[in-house]
Amino acid sequence: MVLSDLGQKITASFNKLSQAPIIDDELLDEVLKDISSALLHADVNVRYVAKLRGDVKKRVLMEGEEGGTNKRKLIQKCVVDELIGLVSAEKEPYKLKKGKCNVIMFVGLQGSGKTTTCTKYAHYYNRKGWRTALVCADTFRAGAFDQLKQNASKVRIPFYGDYQETDPVKIAGDGVELFRKEKYDLIIVDTSGRHKQETALFEEMLQVEEVVQPDDIVFIMDAHIGQACFEQAKAFRDTVNVGSVIVTKFDGHAKGGGALSAVAATNCPIVFLGTGEHFDEFQPFDPSSFVSRLLGMGDLKGLFQTITEAMPLDKQPELLKKICKGKFSLRDLYEQFQNLQKMGPMGQVMQMIPGMSNMLPQGAEKEGAKRIKRFMVMMDSCTDAELDCEVVMSDSRQLRVAKGSGSHPAEVGQLLEEYKRMEKMVGKMGKSGLFGKGGDMTQLARNPGQVMQKMQGAMDPRMLQQMGGAQGMMKMMKEFGKMEGGMGGLGGLGGMDPAALENMQKMMGGAAKKGRR
Repeated sequence: MVLSDLGQKITASFNKLSQAPIIDDELLDEVLKDISSALLHADVNVRYVAKLRGDVKKRVLMEGEEGGTNKRKLIQKCVVDELIGLVSAEKEPYKLKKGKCNVIMFVGLQGSGKTTTCTKYAHYYNRKGWRTALVCADTFRAGAFDQLKQNASKVRIPFYGDYQETDPVKIAGDGVELFRKEKYDLIIVDTSGRHKQETALFEEMLQVEEVVQPDDIVFIMDAHIGQACFEQAKAFRDTVNVGSVIVTKFDGHAKGGGALSAVAATNCPIVFLGTGEHFDEFQPFDPSSFVSRLLGMGDLKGLFQTITEAMPLDKQPELLKKICKGKFSLRDLYEQFQNLQKMGPMGQVMQMIPGMSNMLPQGAEKEGAKRIKRFMVMMDSCTDAELDCEVVMSDSRQLRVAKGSGSHPAEVGQLLEEYKRMEKMVGKMGKSGLFGKGGDMTQLARNPGQVMQKMQGAMDPRMLQQMGGAQGMMKMMKEFGKMEGGMGGLGGLGGMDPAALENMQKMMGGAAKKGRR
């Protein structure tokens, strides 16, 4: 994963602070030197590294003079704040508006993953209920039309392009006009990849902008490009009104710092990260959450948002009432499997849980996703009475379900075992009063630590064992409960109690050791 080495080196520097009996100026210089070296090795622009080092030292010296200040925690907090500042922009990203046609134009270098990212962007908003459409205005690269057309058909999004027309400006104008007449919420225009030395292509990009009048221009930045990205990003920003940035190929092993620091050249916020080849491997970008994950501390704010978007219990009153009463059927399990798939790749979700990103075995998340799909196919072969648990699943019924789904009877048995565990867990959760008397989610927002304790007590020990290190994960979630502002502050390490931060680091160290045994 891009920048994983950087995160490990910065965490090692924090551990050096924790182990030192005395924090003096010499140790401060040594830690800042290590962090600066790690940032430079990750291809972060040297001018930003120098600024970060100077700002941290100045702030520590100023605030460290105040009485009762814990210098160790102060240094950690200052470094985290400066890292968040490095990947932040003063400019606010464009927000899509309901009730109007939002036209978004994509620009970038050749090979940066622009066409794939257009589809991911369209797919992301399409899943959220926006009517999206794609326009192919790339006539320069052979195969661009076919690639976008195939991508659009895979995610079932309308597409406009013209094999015969060679003028990208005309194609862009015609496509946007067509979808505007049909009142689409979001129209995405894919343009040709270009280099800053290609003057003619830059002029063409300007002409496309004038014709389609986009609400936002998104610059696609390859995480692998390194230091050269700064000048390229600046050239695009000087030519057209770039409003936001998407960094692609974050699933590789590139250093990645060059792409992140080049964001300053555009003075535009990063809005998404491309984390894989699949269309759902696409994450909204939040600076504090990104730094939190970078340092292995997870992102409970992002996790909470992902879960509530995929599983909005407050919008499922019937299910919530059933859970409060401790009732749970196979049909309910099926619906929650569907919701789980909406959360995106399991590896991406696991990165949001503190200390869990390095504990998940390679490929385990894919196996888990396959198993869920197999279970859903089996449940598709069940009758309504079986799904609602109105009849006993006898051996003959299990055999019929196995034949109907192309499964082995033993697999159907595994499904029923998993269901019984879930039913038992839901029963305990209902008795614990986890959702309050009226069955609402306010307690989760008010006291996440207490909620996690109740969930831990309700879970089957075998489920905890399968999760590998879930006990430590629960402790770390309690630490997040100490943060200011409850759930609202979960993404910001800057607002985190330094003592909680230090405790989490110790837990993560222990969890990592357990994982290596």
